[in-house]
Amino acid sequence: MIAGAAVFAVTYVLIAGRRTRLLPLDRPAGALLGAVGCVVLRVLTPKQAIDAVNGETLVLLFGLMGMGAFLAEGGLLERASDWLVAKTRSPARLLGALVWGAGLLSPLITNDAVCVLAAPVVVTWIQKHKLPALPFLLGLATAANTGSVATLVGNPQNMLCGTLGDLEYRSYLAHMAPVALVGLAINHAMLALIFKRELATVTLPKMDTPRVLDSKGGITLIVIALTVGAYLSGTDLAWTAVAGFTSLMLVHRADPTKFWGRIDWSILLFFGGLFVVVAGLVQSGAAGFALAHVPIWTGGWARTAGLFLIGSNVVSNVPFILVVSGEMKKMPNPTLAWELLAMASTFAGNLTLLGSVANVIVAERGRAVGGLGFVQYLKVGFPLALITTAVGTAWLLAVHHI
Repeated sequence: MIAGAAVFAVTYVLIAGRRTRLLPLDRPAGALLGAVGCVVLRVLTPKQAIDAVNGETLVLLFGLMGMGAFLAEGGLLERASDWLVAKTRSPARLLGALVWGAGLLSPLITNDAVCVLAAPVVVTWIQKHKLPALPFLLGLATAANTGSVATLVGNPQNMLCGTLGDLEYRSYLAHMAPVALVGLAINHAMLALIFKRELATVTLPKMDTPRVLDSKGGITLIVIALTVGAYLSGTDLAWTAVAGFTSLMLVHRADPTKFWGRIDWSILLFFGGLFVVVAGLVQSGAAGFALAHVPIWTGGWARTAGLFLIGSNVVSNVPFILVVSGEMKKMPNPTLAWELLAMASTFAGNLTLLGSVANVIVAERGRAVGGLGFVQYLKVGFPLALITTAVGTAWLLAVHHI
């Protein structure tokens, strides 16, 4: 038990903290070190470590990041950003467009991919138009998290819940789309209210409205729409995403070498390492010991949702899902339990700056305009996470007639 728990603890410190001169490891390297530690210390055998890696989740992430890369090809995002500035004509409306745009795109290509693609655009807005940085950086990060709850491909934790809980894409979408829309409305309202004064001090210049779509951009959007249609028809999520990516390469006759560099391989490494480390924790018995003392089910769904929210921040959402996965079959309604876990672990991403990879991406890429501080983020993210989780829990209980 001690070795598995120690490896997990060290890995968590490495992925939650910042690089130091003594140990200049980033999060993917920290997860890889933990995975190697599990094998070297014989917490897991090499075969057990390989078997612990959830290939379906990694393949799905790969395909979605590939499709996201095509959205950045040919200046589509730059034209869309100029179109938004020209159409909104005020910082407050531009912030609203950012919240709803990021929130509605993330269920299609993941919250992380949205933040990777949109963060440079937002930084350019801030620098070019002298906009207050904090509301726009917060708007991108929180909205990408909030909107991603809508589908099983919106973020890595939803992918895991869908795979481990055998959830069906169409029914999940029917249950969660209203949660995402209400959550985005709350997200937008909170930011507009909190930053009303800062947004009122700036004006946007008058600009000609550019043409956004060209033939290549239109084809990209059609392929993504067809991919979503395939999800809805019940096809395998992972291979459908990869099929969408390869279809885009074929129809655009693109040079693949241009796109390999746009896929964040470090995220795939990060999750691969985490799968092994959490398997080591479970194998050691430490996870079972903790769950025996703090069970996830004691007869109340609201308490369970609260534990999911807190646990996803204390342990991090993906490791937490892997730790509690064995307990989910014991729940009185496993489908509700998995949907509740997906919802709470998604909204937990808004609780703190370290709650999701998407937040870290925005904070790092927004350094040129001041970035995001932990306390700055907490003032908005903490109440947002609590309110949206409460609303989502109430909705799911009503949908499942509990």
